[in-house]
Amino acid sequence: MNDLTHVDPSGQPTMVDVGGRPETRREASAQALVRLPPEVLGIARDGEIFAPKGPVFATAIVAGTQAAKRTSDLIPFCHPLAIEKIKIGIRLERTDAIVECTVACTSRTGVEMEALTGASVAALTIYDMCKALSLGMEIREVKLLEKSGGRRNYQGR
Repeated sequence: MNDLTHVDPSGQPTMVDVGGRPETRREASAQALVRLPPEVLGIARDGEIFAPKGPVFATAIVAGTQAAKRTSDLIPFCHPLAIEKIKIGIRLERTDAIVECTVACTSRTGVEMEALTGASVAALTIYDMCKALSLGMEIREVKLLEKSGGRRNYQGR
């Protein structure tokens, strides 16, 4: 008996068939933290960082949104989804940029990976936009905060 969900009986990788599942409203939120060194924090004003490449958080929000929509192109067994909502917020708290990404759709499968991908790519974009100022940034604590609408809900905040 094979207990692996993404491996067929012959041991080959496979995508899970979700065709028999009911469509429900699915929502998930994820977070990534980016520790910012003084060189980067020193140019922050009004909740944004204006680096030589442009407005960092605004660019990261666009990049994270694009990434969440393309998750099934990046993660082999993720199903393509008709995403209905992507909301990315970024705020400064002490030495951290806190990225939160919420994704929602009505589907037969969840959107956790889309939320995690959106938060991760937004964090990577912050790094890319600020690397000319300092390479001392640290992306950490990429995690699922909550999910709802599937077989099980999760509240991890």
